[in-house]
Amino acid sequence: MSGNRFVLRRGTAAYPQLLEESPDPPTLLYGIGDPAALVPGVAIVGARRPTPYGVRCTRMFAEAVASRDVCVISGAAIGCDSEAHRSALDADGPTVAVLGCGPDVDYPQRSAGLLSRIRDRHAVVSECPFGQQPRRWAFVRRNRIIAALSRAVLVVEAGLPSGTFSTADAALDAGRDVLAVPGSILSPESRGSNRLIRQGATPITDVAELCAALGIEHRVGSAVFGVDDPVMRALSADPMRPDDLARALGLDIVQAAVTLGRLEAAGLIRRHTDGRYSV
Repeated sequence: MSGNRFVLRRGTAAYPQLLEESPDPPTLLYGIGDPAALVPGVAIVGARRPTPYGVRCTRMFAEAVASRDVCVISGAAIGCDSEAHRSALDADGPTVAVLGCGPDVDYPQRSAGLLSRIRDRHAVVSECPFGQQPRRWAFVRRNRIIAALSRAVLVVEAGLPSGTFSTADAALDAGRDVLAVPGSILSPESRGSNRLIRQGATPITDVAELCAALGIEHRVGSAVFGVDDPVMRALSADPMRPDDLARALGLDIVQAAVTLGRLEAAGLIRRHTDGRYSV
């Protein structure tokens, strides 16, 4: 097991201040890694089965804040959570995972390698003691810790119903800002995030907006979603085959295919096994 074990007690100097001030802080916080990693950050959470759009947004926003040394906090679940952690690490930025089991337990198992990297370089924490196996109730409880450690919670993609809502509710209870990435009204995976926006969450559509919401500097030339490109904009809304794209934008089919090939070669879009392309 990589990383050092630690236990932080509420009321001591080492206990995270934001967590101390939250409505329901745990008496003990168990962790592996560096307790100094527990600084105020931004929670990035979302669907366990994200669409390519959700994956792209998660990577873009996590990389953007991590590259500015803002800690990315999430729950290491399959999907948006693990993509957020992985993107932060790839950007050489800080990240903290909060688990619904002991911090030394690899859950989900598919995240074992990712959790090892986080324990080695940053921190994995939980209110569950070392060795405790996953319990259903613990995952809802851990969401309040994710929210409390953060300055704001960004919901990238969420369907209805979604466990992500418990993190958003916890953020509101702790006085944190709730941010959400809008999605297609035709996508079931965006119904939850769209509803949060309708209920008052701040919509985030690019890196500049996220930086403004967090009060951090936005450098010109940082990653954006390519909204000025009509092809990228169309593929962001809905994965398409070359003929679908040609009809939607009034392009020649050959021109559409060449454009898609160029964007794929540049790593800006991906081709699915059914022939559709998406960002």
